Amino acid sequence: METTRQQKITRLIQKELSEIFRQQTAKTHGVLVSVSAVRISPDLSIAHVYLSIFPSEQGATILQNINKTSQQVRYALAQKVRYQLRKCPELQFHIDDSLDYIDHIDSLLAGIKPADSNSDQPADGE
Repeated sequence: METTRQQKITRLIQKELSEIFRQQTAKTHGVLVSVSAVRISPDLSIAHVYLSIFPSEQGATILQNINKTSQQVRYALAQKVRYQLRKCPELQFHIDDSLDYIDHIDSLLAGIKPADSNSDQPADGE
């Protein structure tokens, strides 16, 4: 269970990282990186950042590039939150594939729907 302090810091980090990634991806056309969630450790030393990347086919390469430049991203974040936080947490980036998972479930349900609609009709004997 997160404390109120952790929740406030999580919201602050998510907001500022979203702005940093928005500025960086404005230079690359056709790529969108958004921060979907941030989870911070109880001692505020590690922040797990979940990124939603569009197009998702390029997600692995973009995440690899972000991990290579994670120290620069952390420095940019530290500059933005220097008056709110004493020490900027270590950043660990992960791909948030929940949208792909939702699409996969929708496609599976769409495939099942025609079979279910036949079973809703009453049989001749009823």
